[in-house]
Amino acid sequence: MTSHSTHTYAPGLDVKPNAIKRPLSDFKLIAFDMDSTLINIECVDEIADAVGRKAEVSAITEAAMRGEITDYKESLRQRVALLKGVHADSMDGVYRERLRLNPGAAELVAACKKVGMKVLLVSGGFTFFTDRVRDELAIDFTRSNVLHIEDGLLTGRMVDQPWGDICDGEEKKKMLLQTCAHLGISPLQTIAMGDGANDLPMMSVAGLSVAYHAKPQVREQAMVAINEGGLDRLLEVLQS
Repeated sequence: MTSHSTHTYAPGLDVKPNAIKRPLSDFKLIAFDMDSTLINIECVDEIADAVGRKAEVSAITEAAMRGEITDYKESLRQRVALLKGVHADSMDGVYRERLRLNPGAAELVAACKKVGMKVLLVSGGFTFFTDRVRDELAIDFTRSNVLHIEDGLLTGRMVDQPWGDICDGEEKKKMLLQTCAHLGISPLQTIAMGDGANDLPMMSVAGLSVAYHAKPQVREQAMVAINEGGLDRLLEVLQS
């Protein structure tokens, strides 16, 4: 990321000078955050709605995304604890009734795949949703959190995974770098897109950082900020 001045490139699209006119084919990997970036909702907030705790959970999510809560892992543990007792079927309802891809998501992924790029989905959200979004968009790699379920109910805890306990900002960055190593590419050949403070670590190592309808801190630090319109507005900046 950079501290160069930002210019309004087109209405609702702010671009720093060093981001302009690189061909999309310069890049080999694009990494997306999921909640409020690739999709229209914060899944944890919508699950909480099933037990009447949406306002309480949303307040913690919002503070974490703005960077006001610095310990993301602890903020997620607090929110997941409030989901205790939610029936697993409620998550299916969230997926079917509330979760939608954000405008331009499918188009941007298709354009990236057309030039031979791989796609990574890294989320502080949950595998229940990332697996479905992965399948819908034919995404190559994912990393996210696993909710613990017992007797069909959420227990308010998450399951440790071989790579660690919780996918936070540092884990997103680590997964981006590991995927680069796996593909034999430089992090400078990657694009990272997100909206919240926990996306800043991965955005800081990517060749191009993109903020999508993001929190002020993220807009300020990104090379490209899409403030109006869909995800595919990135294609206005990059030549295909």
